[in-house]
Amino acid sequence: QVQLVESGGGLVQAGGSLRLSCAASGFTFSTSIMAWFRQTPGKEREFVASINWSSNSMSYVDSVKGRFTISRDNAKNTLYLQMSSLKPEDTGVYYCAAAVAFKGYTRWGQGTQVTVSS
Repeated sequence: QVQLVESGGGLVQAGGSLRLSCAASGFTFSTSIMAWFRQTPGKEREFVASINWSSNSMSYVDSVKGRFTISRDNAKNTLYLQMSSLKPEDTGVYYCAAAVAFKGYTRWGQGTQVTVSS
């Protein structure tokens, strides 16, 4: 059974930092492209960052470049998102996702809430 379990969300003041984690099981994490998405009420889910299996290729949405860092530990089947210099507009539910070959991101976690106060 595929499981993606996010943790690490919470309430933080603007300018603060958080590290999100995503524990994966039930599939071959070490060969999967992984990503973080986020969603706020009334808006579509937005891509935040992705990382390939070997961690030598990362991609970020422009709004988080220089502030967020995606990483992974294949030995621990865990994906991370280090978020720094947080802004109120970073508020949302953050989801971990795993890509399936030729199908895109079809495996999703339940999400973790991040709230940045001004």
